[in-house]
Amino acid sequence: MTQLITEVEAVVREVGARLAGQQGTEPTAARTRDEAFAAFRELDQPATELLRERLGPLRPQAGWLDDELDSALPADGEWWSCDATDGAVQYLLGLPHWAVTATLLREGEAVLAVVHAPRLDACYTAVRGAGARLNGCQIRPSERELNAAVVATSHPPTITEDPAALRRVGATTSAVIGAGVLAVRNLGPTALQVAQVGSGHLDAFWECGLDAPNLLPGALIAAEAGAKVTDHAGEPWRPSTSTGFLAAPMSQHEALVRVLSAAI
Repeated sequence: MTQLITEVEAVVREVGARLAGQQGTEPTAARTRDEAFAAFRELDQPATELLRERLGPLRPQAGWLDDELDSALPADGEWWSCDATDGAVQYLLGLPHWAVTATLLREGEAVLAVVHAPRLDACYTAVRGAGARLNGCQIRPSERELNAAVVATSHPPTITEDPAALRRVGATTSAVIGAGVLAVRNLGPTALQVAQVGSGHLDAFWECGLDAPNLLPGALIAAEAGAKVTDHAGEPWRPSTSTGFLAAPMSQHEALVRVLSAAI
């Protein structure tokens, strides 16, 4: 996998550089949801096509998942799950918090992941069983106590379709803030925020609802860096898990599980 991760990183960096070169500093002029989606498709489709064109020959036997919003992932074989603009909202607003992601799945689990944020000069990579890196340097989670922690969260794009998960978003956010953490933030792209748990730039990340394609690349990076990745009850997280997601360093994980479990 050493050669493959190098090649995948090069592809992701190429796509990221192209998108960064196209991004303006001013917010999009879109005034409606439809206009915003049209602007998103205009930038995302060519970038996605380039990812597919470049990654396909690297793993000819691997399939391609066309919809990164679909949480129902294949359980058999190899598949690419990619997002050319994770954090498209920020991209369209002229903000730097967006990333290009590429994840290779094998038998339903991530075995290789790249999360690259061009405007932040941050490229995370991980191969299952081989650790995780940021810009080529090995990473590890923070060792801060919970009362000094900056904890991040987000929500799946389809959260409004799951009323129970939507209620848990409010309940868990109130609970985590009430637990005395230093701050709770949503810094945009899900995969990047989870990866940042692995490098200690964020202390922990939690989410409610199904969001496997967005969580998988960061989850592999965080876990390979040494963070603990589970559901809200502390059980191992899987792409089909509907009982929430939590990535946290060992020093904070148990306390956050208690907080999240009590909230739901």
